[in-house]
Amino acid sequence: MSDQPLQVLAVVGSLNPTSVTRSVLLQLAERLRADGCSVDLLDLEKEPLPLYNPDTAYDAPGFDALQSRIDRADVYVLGTPDYHGSISSAMKNFLDHFWREFAGKLFATIVASHEKGLTVTDQLRTVARQCYAWTLPYGVAFADEEDVRDGQIVSHALKKRLEMFVRDVRVYGGLLARQRRADLGGAEPGFMARHRK
Repeated sequence: MSDQPLQVLAVVGSLNPTSVTRSVLLQLAERLRADGCSVDLLDLEKEPLPLYNPDTAYDAPGFDALQSRIDRADVYVLGTPDYHGSISSAMKNFLDHFWREFAGKLFATIVASHEKGLTVTDQLRTVARQCYAWTLPYGVAFADEEDVRDGQIVSHALKKRLEMFVRDVRVYGGLLARQRRADLGGAEPGFMARHRK
């Protein structure tokens, strides 16, 4: 086991100030911290990114600091509302800004949806795969008022699902982080070889 805590970046992909996505991510971050993880919360409503433009994005003020936060993370917990069966534009814009940083790391998804969030989860998995990242084999979806009311998780089923999620993020995120470090420091072939310095 590594002595360093698992580095989790939790991304709130909703721009709604009263978002249930934010409420669940904040509670999830506390649970991950209680389990020994280091959690950095990136709230795209409070820390907006300019619309991605490959010609100017990397020179934007604050980009280097944000890239350092993205690079430091072992796991990305991505929370987004389900907008017409797709991820939010804020989440898509965030993902557009990065890709090398995601390689060999774990994506874990949280979707606010009245439709189970399956297409949204699949889209996030597609991004992970294209960036050579791993994903949990499931996502967590929940519905406003039904599962979360007044900013509090009220559904027993969602609470149990989040317990499993926290455990799996910690365990599988840790396994992948250790293997990623070994692959970057080793000499064997593998998809992480191209990221060696």
